[in-house]
Amino acid sequence: MYQLRIYTLASSEALQRYATVHWARHAATFPKFGVTTHGVWTERTGGADRLLALIRYPAGADPEQLTRHIMASPQFADDMAGFDVGEILDVQTIALDPLPFSPTR
Repeated sequence: MYQLRIYTLASSEALQRYATVHWARHAATFPKFGVTTHGVWTERTGGADRLLALIRYPAGADPEQLTRHIMASPQFADDMAGFDVGEILDVQTIALDPLPFSPTR
């Protein structure tokens, strides 16, 4: 299952730090848990301080349970070291199912 994750950050500085340091670390950590990162973007419209990430969970995984497991891990704690999680104002998730002709299946 694919999931689009949308993070709203408190400021452009927080977004820049989260994107270039901490999400870069996540991209290396997630495969250890079977999660694939297909893309990470920052939003360019309306002055929004948002990061969007497209990830894929392993077949049969419960995304909520696996996310909790990852977030409780020492690897995730290392990824987030030095970042104030209070600067993440909101996280939205959208479950996505690719169509048969989609390049990401």
